[in-house]
Amino acid sequence: MHGIASVTPLERWCREYRAGGPEALGPRPKGRPRGSKSKPKPEPTLEQELAEQVAYLKAKVAYLEKLRALRASKSRGASEAPSERRGVDRQGLQADT
Repeated sequence: MHGIASVTPLERWCREYRAGGPEALGPRPKGRPRGSKSKPKPEPTLEQELAEQVAYLKAKVAYLEKLRALRASKSRGASEAPSERRGVDRQGLQADT
């Protein structure tokens, strides 16, 4: 009847018309509904900012200490004679280690 395959849409239309009047039968927006926009992150408290700064500075100090130790070990290695670094004394004999 009139190209409507089942009675179910007619029942739904009647129910919506009774509940909301002619506006209820108007076109609806298609597609996925828009989600709520994410809320902006709250401003960090002074304690959180200070904790982040402390963690950053601790990491920086640890990095600089390792860099200093690495440079010191390289400079010690460069000041030694090549034979001393390999465990051979100046006469060409194996050093007792």
